[in-house]
Amino acid sequence: MKNKKIIFIGVFSLFTIGNMNAQKKPYLDKNKTVEQRIDLLLPLMTLEEKVGQMNQYNGFWDVTGPAPKGGSAELKYEHLRKGLVGSMLTVRGVKEVRAVQKIAVEETRLGIPLIIGFDVIHGYKTLSPIPLAEAASWDLEAIKKSAAIAADEASASGINWTFGPNVDVANDARWGRVMEGAGEDPYLGSKVGYARVKGFQGETVADLAKVNTIAACAKHFAAYGYVEAGLEYNIVDISNSKLYNSVLPPFKATVDAGVRTFMNSFNTLNGVPATGNAFLQRDILKGKWKFDGFVISDYASIREMIAHGYAKDEADATAKAVIAGSDMDMESYLYVAKLVDLVKSGKVKEALVDDAVRRILRVKFELGLFDDPYRYCDEKREKEVVGSKANNDGVLDMAKKSIVLLKNEKNLLPLKKSGQKIALIGALANDKNSPLGSWRIAASDDTAVSVLEGMQQYKDNQLTFEKGVDLLKQKATFLTETIFNTTDKSGFEAAKKAAKNADVVVMVLGEYGFQSGEGRSRTDLNLPGLQQELLEEIYKVNPNVVLVLNNGRPLSIPWAAENVPAIVEAWHLGTQAGNAVAQVLYGDYNPSGKLPMSFPRNVGQVPIYYNKYSTGRPIDSDKNVFWSHYMDVEKTPQFPFGFGLSYTKFDYKDLKLNKTSFAKGEKVQVSVTVTNSGNYDGKEVVQLYIHDEYASIVRPIKELKGFELVNLKKGETKTVNFTLTDKELGFYDNEGNYLVEPGTFKIMVGGSSDKGLQDRFEIKE
Repeated sequence: MKNKKIIFIGVFSLFTIGNMNAQKKPYLDKNKTVEQRIDLLLPLMTLEEKVGQMNQYNGFWDVTGPAPKGGSAELKYEHLRKGLVGSMLTVRGVKEVRAVQKIAVEETRLGIPLIIGFDVIHGYKTLSPIPLAEAASWDLEAIKKSAAIAADEASASGINWTFGPNVDVANDARWGRVMEGAGEDPYLGSKVGYARVKGFQGETVADLAKVNTIAACAKHFAAYGYVEAGLEYNIVDISNSKLYNSVLPPFKATVDAGVRTFMNSFNTLNGVPATGNAFLQRDILKGKWKFDGFVISDYASIREMIAHGYAKDEADATAKAVIAGSDMDMESYLYVAKLVDLVKSGKVKEALVDDAVRRILRVKFELGLFDDPYRYCDEKREKEVVGSKANNDGVLDMAKKSIVLLKNEKNLLPLKKSGQKIALIGALANDKNSPLGSWRIAASDDTAVSVLEGMQQYKDNQLTFEKGVDLLKQKATFLTETIFNTTDKSGFEAAKKAAKNADVVVMVLGEYGFQSGEGRSRTDLNLPGLQQELLEEIYKVNPNVVLVLNNGRPLSIPWAAENVPAIVEAWHLGTQAGNAVAQVLYGDYNPSGKLPMSFPRNVGQVPIYYNKYSTGRPIDSDKNVFWSHYMDVEKTPQFPFGFGLSYTKFDYKDLKLNKTSFAKGEKVQVSVTVTNSGNYDGKEVVQLYIHDEYASIVRPIKELKGFELVNLKKGETKTVNFTLTDKELGFYDNEGNYLVEPGTFKIMVGGSSDKGLQDRFEIKE
């Protein structure tokens, strides 16, 4: 009875303290709505404190150690203590997050908690495949689960906000950041972006208050995927048609999914940097789309408007960013330095500051940070969740689903599980760092399962490994250029000897993990270093080659495509890369991935994409040179969007429409029969494309408007159904108005964008 009394007193004390806090700080009253709580908090804030909420600083000192002395670290620390910091990034781990949160909550006047941001791009410590690889799965539930795993680990380490998903549509493989997105198609990109937001945040805004979810951030708004020449940080010059029909739909999909933050982009659009672009941020995002979360600048992009030649100086850049709708300043140091004076001088209205702060506070309240600022600071949970078996199993499943089989001749794959002599060749085959890919700043080096380790699990074959050639000349890092070996061939002979004595040669070649990502633009999409020469030398002594590609972007591999009998696109698959590759090579998992980006025959074709336009001279009709073509290579891609093979075979037949003529608004019902006619159970991505044959704005020759991932046992047949509505049949005009016009439409259904069953229907007035 005595113990019960103590417990009661303890609960009573906590309740009393909570009530006292609510009386002293009425915005802590949980019984009020989020908007009511913001209404109570905003009037209590000084202008300086409001601007502080719009300021984000990078991690700047050992937060569990003594306070910094001198330099920018001391300044930032003092700002934190004065309530002049609203968010921090790259602070991670429960101890570190608790330390900075404690300062914000317990040492500042109003105790407004920090939101802690981090680049959780394809996982936290336990890494999934890079996002482009995940998109190759076309498995939206798996992609959603992958994001949920990342959120679970990040939140267990104190983080409550990720700078993802990247929903930049991109068709230029020279741009290194294609690895962060979902490829070249706005429809697939919209579906993937939606799934990732739900995975990070949960199904509803209420789920944000759960301890295992984090706020998502759609980026980069907008058009960053169309930088000229694939050059990082470059300008963008596109038509309104491209903007409305290709760039914006995936961003709108994330808004529909409930995404809580946006990040603007480094590029210009119509000559205006995105960070200072009111058309994007005020008119479209916050106006037409009614987005009520907040917008953060990309790293120092407010200050960079001066270098662009758009802002005169720091004060001008600050004013233009705020007026345009950038709510939070990431590491430009300008809002906290310039914005108060701009408001006091009348150059920036305080109402704009209030709007930005309201948006930021809204997300903090939704995350539950005001109710429990330390909700993400559970060391026990951190130890249990980060690197758990369940998370490793999850990323392994995602990795297997991301692999694309590009070619399989001579029955080389799947490999036999016994009695084969296999030579495994390539420095990447025994690399435990490169498969982690780019943008994995929380993961420890050398923690990936290598392909060698994965294949060693199959013990009934004779496996010999030779690296053949060192790929790198020096160690690669996230912050430095990747330097390749172009002279040392000392490993060639040992590799050729191993290959000559083997039944099958598995060669793991491609890009190093840090060769794609931010700041990694390329003008050469071939295999880097001496890898192409090694491949050709090995092929001379043993043509039974299985080429396993590790890469973060489409590569140009014309020689391999013509000569090598089996090619497996394995991307950068994350922590469980080697196990995933081995299970696919040995047939324990039947590959089902499809390409989310077209692979060019050479870099001269880039940008290349399936949803191109006919032009006025699409074919050679007069047997002369005056038609749309190249003199030296076919104009088609080496491997098209949506392409991917399986160890089994799928047959399509009986494409049917419910009728051939429709009124506007009527649903078009499409069905097709798919049969697994091969010798293995397998999955097929059934894809539906349309072509609006004539319109007030020319439409692409094909547009993906539906897909279904179908699981078929050997010999099984299924009917797959699609429904086309106005949402799929229309397009945006150059003013952003959505139109569904009468006319005729071609329809194609198949396993790739390059071929399938076809039919036609009409929409009447």
